[in-house]
Amino acid sequence: MLCAVYKSIRKPQTYIFVAKRDDFSKVPTALLEQFGPPQLISVLNITDSTKMAMADAKKVIKEVTFAGFYLQLPPPPVNYLKEHKNRKQRELESE
Repeated sequence: MLCAVYKSIRKPQTYIFVAKRDDFSKVPTALLEQFGPPQLISVLNITDSTKMAMADAKKVIKEVTFAGFYLQLPPPPVNYLKEHKNRKQRELESE
C-alpha cells in the first residue's frame, strides 16, 4: 500500500499516514487542529513485511484502509524513578 507520511510540527515524534498525498478528508478535524499543519516527510510503499521503527506495518495498512489514516504517537516517556524503585524492591526481595 502506498502511503504518504506527514509529521507534526507541534507534536514531536507524531506522524499521520494517509493513502493519498494531501488527502486528509478522513482525518478528524480536531486531530488535525492539534496536529498542526502536516509536513510531508515521505511516500512509502508499505507491505506486510515492511520493517518499521515505531509501528507494525500490518496495523498501518489496516488502519489506513479502513479508517483512512493511521496516527503514530511517540513512545511514552521512561519513568526512571519507578524503574529504580522496582529494581531496588527486587533486590531487597531476593536477599
